[in-house]
Amino acid sequence: MAMFKEHISSFRILTFIGIVGLLLMHYSCKQEPSPPLTPFQALQSFELADPELEIQLVAAEPLVQDPVAITFDEAGRLWVVEMLGFMQDIDGTGENDPIGRVSVLFDNDGDGQMDTSTIFLDSLVLPRAIAIVNGGALVAENIPLWYVEDTDGDLKADKRTLIDSRYGGQGMPEHSANGLWRGMDNWYYNAKSKSRYRKIDSEWIKEETEFRGQWGICHDNSGRLYYNYNWSQLHADLVPPNALQRNKNHKSSSGIDHGLTLDRKIYPIRSNTAVNRGYVPGTLDKEGKLLEFASACGPLIYRGNVLPDSYLGNAFVCEPTGNLIKRNSVLEDGFMLSAESVYKNLEFLASTDERFRPISLASGPDGALYVVDMYKGIIQHGPYMTDYLREVTLKRKLDKPINMGRIWRITTKNNKTEKPEDFSKLSPVELVNLLNHPNGWTRDMAQRLLVESKDLTIIPELEDILASKNPLGQLHALWTLEGLGNSNSEPYLSAMYASNPTVAQTALRLVAAMVDEHPEVRKEIQDFIINEYDSADPILQMQMVLTSDLLNTETAFNISKKFLEHYNQHPVSRDVVMSSLGNKEYDFFNNIMSDDKWKTYDQNREIFVEMLVSAIAVKGSEEEILAVLNRLNFNQNQQTKWVTNAITNGILNSTAIQDDAKIELTSAPLVFEKLKTSASSDPYIADKLEKLFTWPGKPKEVADSKENLIEIDQMVMASGRQKYINLCASCHGTQGEGMSRFAPRFLKYYLICLHSPHCKMKT
Repeated sequence: MAMFKEHISSFRILTFIGIVGLLLMHYSCKQEPSPPLTPFQALQSFELADPELEIQLVAAEPLVQDPVAITFDEAGRLWVVEMLGFMQDIDGTGENDPIGRVSVLFDNDGDGQMDTSTIFLDSLVLPRAIAIVNGGALVAENIPLWYVEDTDGDLKADKRTLIDSRYGGQGMPEHSANGLWRGMDNWYYNAKSKSRYRKIDSEWIKEETEFRGQWGICHDNSGRLYYNYNWSQLHADLVPPNALQRNKNHKSSSGIDHGLTLDRKIYPIRSNTAVNRGYVPGTLDKEGKLLEFASACGPLIYRGNVLPDSYLGNAFVCEPTGNLIKRNSVLEDGFMLSAESVYKNLEFLASTDERFRPISLASGPDGALYVVDMYKGIIQHGPYMTDYLREVTLKRKLDKPINMGRIWRITTKNNKTEKPEDFSKLSPVELVNLLNHPNGWTRDMAQRLLVESKDLTIIPELEDILASKNPLGQLHALWTLEGLGNSNSEPYLSAMYASNPTVAQTALRLVAAMVDEHPEVRKEIQDFIINEYDSADPILQMQMVLTSDLLNTETAFNISKKFLEHYNQHPVSRDVVMSSLGNKEYDFFNNIMSDDKWKTYDQNREIFVEMLVSAIAVKGSEEEILAVLNRLNFNQNQQTKWVTNAITNGILNSTAIQDDAKIELTSAPLVFEKLKTSASSDPYIADKLEKLFTWPGKPKEVADSKENLIEIDQMVMASGRQKYINLCASCHGTQGEGMSRFAPRFLKYYLICLHSPHCKMKT
């Protein structure tokens, strides 16, 4: 190993070996087969867009094999999840063999390269994620999630506790839970999952959360979660986790899983014919290079302090089938996020080595960016391997060899490697001071250790951090207080007035959660919102609306209407308001119907009223439902008829929330007869409305022949409608009518169906 390091350290000048390596790489791009490269040769294959950066080898086979995830512990040791059972041959033979493992790697001489390793845990089936926790680790195997402890400090697991027997779901690597990412809010989040986990006292808690992503998850300096899908490179949360799940009468369709960019273009520097859909026109260009993302994964927001300042907050996305990593600039506009590629027609990192398979990224204690390279010819899981890909893979001998793998570090040139500090030896006060550190990894680690310490004596020091002017430290101090179970509301109440909107938002979010235990803070929250709303940043305004269920009705409704009017171009604004209106939807409906501003037609108002009426129907109060129905009047003029449209569609599509349940009434409402006899009403719509209700003595329904013209059940159409009106209608119209020279007209019911997860017409 020492001899290998001497060669690596001298690679700055292109040697004879390097020339041979370049020739091999050229051969692999143009000819058959595609041979594996040594780590030194692989270094020559990389092209970094930034000449001020360099990529360095951290570890390679046999020290690490088939790595899929890494993390660093408090001592700076590198933990690697190794999925040795994945695609051992072209048929995926032995996939369920318990040969996966978790290893710990050591840099004994402090030069930045790993020298030795120890196996922490073995005999695992397709392990895919890890999180270091006090006394051990959370380890995700193919299906189960384990809490694995090292009780004697020898870095060998000696105790397993089953946390979740169904964590992995169906077990298929690209379609099963993974990540185990410790969010800033002290919960562990996952991609491809609706569950989050947290240790409270001595018990691990599982809680439902929103579904996110496919492979990999991370957060930014504000604590917002980011993730992606193999075809869509970057998604994020615009609102705090679970914030939009509070109103059981409404299903949100925005705010979570927000796509940051429509741009899917990539720019490989070699042919990528060994890709699953390589035979499909438009997948590859004339040189055989992949045109768009096919396996986006492992996103990471850079929060380190080694790369230039321009990298801070940038999003990096892996594309293993294209042998590259894309860099995006994340743009903030109030509470909205978007992203765009930093480079034109090239990528942050690309390789001419076909076996370079970046599948996940990590931040390190040194502030550098770490790349997990599975270094494998076959990256496609067996069940999804097409005949085309099988033929190309075998012809080019990409199925062998196996059990290789590399870890790379990207840093600035001439950056000196220093042995990481052992945080486990720091005092609680020293850890508190690290909450202000410029490296996000350092702040995260300090917060975790402080929360796990359960040391309440450091609260005064945390309050000092809150009184400082560093918003990064303030945020981590707030969440450290929360993690320690702080019961004093004063730090949060003071932090609500912080100049940084994310700090203020977080403080308001935390103090609002204390109202049940400290009812006296309700008035302080209300006074704060009344006095500060108009001048607040959009991020804080959004949190004020999310908190408005704690306010008196007049204040809550006033700020909700302001929020809707100001941000009506963003679908998330409607879901934010709806989430705060649990069981108050009818009161808000009456409020806006009596507001002169709402008497004038606006498409965004129609969209919101439709959502509001759906929630009223789901709530199921007969008095409220009948009162809303009695507002139906097909004889209105065109300027006011939008209310009738919104009510009609809202009632019809309430089934999207309540699973097609009938709305029970005590007697037949007269409004249906009025609608059927009205000269200007649509008897078909009136009949459709009537079928949603039941009452004693109601005649048996007779199928309407018109209903069979479109073979879509009401549940399918309703579910699609919910998504369509909030996400699409702003451009394409509430009735699919489109907008001249901007958005095309759609066949309404077909479009609604396609937005439904139950749609039977998708191809």
